[in-house]
Amino acid sequence: MFDYQIERNKEQDIKAVNAIRILAADSVQKAKSGHPGMVLGSASMAYELWGYHMKHNPKNPKWENRDRFVLSAGHGSMLLYSLLHLFGYGLQIEDLKKFRQDGSLTPGHPEYGHTVGVEATTGPLGAGMGMAVGMAIAEAHLAATFNKADFPIVDHYTFVLGGDGCMMEGISSEAFSLAGTLGLHKLIVFYDSNRISIEGSTDIAFTENVQKRMEAFGFQTITVEDGNDLEAIGAAIEAAKADTKHPSFITVKTQIGYGCPAKQGKSSAHGEPLGEENIKALREKLGWKSQEAFSIPEEIYARYHCLAQSGERKEAAWNELFAAYSEQYPAEQARWKKYHGDVDAKALLEDKEFWAYEEKEQATRNLSSIMINRLKERLENLIGGSADLAPSNKSYMKDGGDFGKENYRGRNLHFGVRELAMAAIGNGIALHGGLKTYIATFFVFSDYMKPMARLAALMELPVVYVLTHDSIGVGEDGATHEPIEQLAMLRAMPNFQVFRPADATETAVGWYLAVTSKKTPTALVLTRQNLPQLADSSQEALKGAYIIADAKKEQADGILIASGSEVSLAMAAKAELEKENIDVRVVSMPCMELFEQQDEVYKEKILPRGIRSRVAIETGTDFGWGKYTGIDGANVTMQGFGASAPPEILFKKYGFTIENVVKIMKKVHDKNRKQI
Repeated sequence: MFDYQIERNKEQDIKAVNAIRILAADSVQKAKSGHPGMVLGSASMAYELWGYHMKHNPKNPKWENRDRFVLSAGHGSMLLYSLLHLFGYGLQIEDLKKFRQDGSLTPGHPEYGHTVGVEATTGPLGAGMGMAVGMAIAEAHLAATFNKADFPIVDHYTFVLGGDGCMMEGISSEAFSLAGTLGLHKLIVFYDSNRISIEGSTDIAFTENVQKRMEAFGFQTITVEDGNDLEAIGAAIEAAKADTKHPSFITVKTQIGYGCPAKQGKSSAHGEPLGEENIKALREKLGWKSQEAFSIPEEIYARYHCLAQSGERKEAAWNELFAAYSEQYPAEQARWKKYHGDVDAKALLEDKEFWAYEEKEQATRNLSSIMINRLKERLENLIGGSADLAPSNKSYMKDGGDFGKENYRGRNLHFGVRELAMAAIGNGIALHGGLKTYIATFFVFSDYMKPMARLAALMELPVVYVLTHDSIGVGEDGATHEPIEQLAMLRAMPNFQVFRPADATETAVGWYLAVTSKKTPTALVLTRQNLPQLADSSQEALKGAYIIADAKKEQADGILIASGSEVSLAMAAKAELEKENIDVRVVSMPCMELFEQQDEVYKEKILPRGIRSRVAIETGTDFGWGKYTGIDGANVTMQGFGASAPPEILFKKYGFTIENVVKIMKKVHDKNRKQI
């Protein structure tokens, strides 16, 4: 019944659980900072899962068919760090002693890519819940794509552990509603129900029946009354695995601060060290003999080592299975390798068909749709979708199939109106490995997505965000749907590239950059309205900014800098300025971040310091443009929110006209000429 690989020993199991508690208490105490309470309460369920039911191999933390474990309650990071140390993932006792210290492998919240064995960066509560759903979606899709009769090469679970805070956050409801709809039965959620929050009992703000909510979402619900009952926890996990129709939600009733008499069941156990005297009392209560901090008996390490060997055997068995699969299905094995490798950037760059376009006005959202469907044929592992807006943001892969419980092979994801969960799920898909993903919505709703986009940037996940209806060009929908500050918001994020293309060539550049990126998320910011194809746009856009139309003079009288739909406006203004003997350069700047990565020689070539008459044109806030226009330049940008009216009325109302751009440039040019 249970997946036990070594003989159970109740006494040794209890000692092994208590080792987690002791390490957590000592680490938080040494750091004089941290959250011991959750770890003390949930140590038993974590040990039971990792020791006897979870498929993982510390000697190969990236084994493709491992079970995934996400600690959504990231403040309880010492639970995860203790497990990683005890199971032999490479965290040393010295690393635990440096908990929360600069440069350590044990930061306050777990960080993916920083600490071996951490599957996701979980800071904001509930984020891990959404990312776990994404991992389960990835597993289901890859299993449906690759598995053959007698060859279940993709067959693993996603486990996620969170507490009351995770369940209060709306993201968990968004994500679990979708998980239930999709029937993701390889998703198993642990709810550490200690009914304590920072401010006290959860009864002050959280009295709903969580199990009923999860049941309504379509989950199997199981309750373990005693969070220290290893046998009951184990039975609950096996019952969850036995349900092949529904995701499972296991409520484990625990006591925060368990084992510490002065703190047990109290909110004071949540986010502060226990104190030396209380740790001494904890040791006495748990029957822990040694009073020395961080001292773990060799017999406990030996116990964990034996448990870890079970994972080694499981991977060895899988390796044999995969070798036989590869021999019988060599084409599938080659496909598998391609799924798990990098995009051939050189081949895509030289693919003339990918870069081809029609000479007609089109919205960049339409051009993006063309790119998506071209990429669908070139990247078999591309999967993505929209928050109920695919017909409008043109993000649907034709003939790609719809992902659902009846067809996990489908490549089109339908997220429903759940932008925040969608962004977390996108992260989870990327974290899982084997797939490239994009998610789509209206640009103004990037407000809903931003916290999870931030985590993508922090984790260095190359998720692609298709963000359409990028300006007051939305028109009649009005100010609520017209993005103003969103460009600046996303541009402010480290390790995040915002690409706002002006035409077909630049849209292709944006998609090329997005799918070949290895560590940086990309937002493609796209128009609703049609734009002309610009004769001199080029792959120079790969550098973030380039000269799309130069002055005839050796040194231009000024520079017009624009992105997206405003590049064609700048080109038209240049033609009018020439009639008044003002010869300007037009610079298309689809991506500030990429431009800033260029060397100083290139940046000086595009924006020479000697040309001080500069005007930036963009239908958003002027925040950030001062870097390029300086104190002698000006900006044609939005100074407030938009309005409800046809787009052509709004562009005129807010000064996005040839006449106004000419007027502003002349004013800047005249002022700087007088100063000379």
